[in-house]
Amino acid sequence: MKVAAPAAAIPAGAPGASVTAAVDPHVWKAAQDFEAMAIGQMLEPMFSTVDTSQGEFGGGAGEQNFKPMLVTEMAKAVEQRGGLGLAAPVYAQMLKMQEKAK
Repeated sequence: MKVAAPAAAIPAGAPGASVTAAVDPHVWKAAQDFEAMAIGQMLEPMFSTVDTSQGEFGGGAGEQNFKPMLVTEMAKAVEQRGGLGLAAPVYAQMLKMQEKAK
């Protein structure tokens, strides 16, 4: 998975806008994973309200079992293509929390 620099993703004037120094790839990855999880939580009801697995072209029990993984992968894809813009502020907040802990 590609770890992009968050400085480009943080709008000017945002809480983490001054973060342009070295990027901690582990913290940035955690922020991206958090955003993907949040997107997945929003997508999940969309897929759970319609049961296509028993339809004429449905996949039966296999489709029902793999649907959560499909939602997770869709959420990751959305996040990698820009997402909702949550990763940058989460990253900035995580850095602030680390600074306070020192």
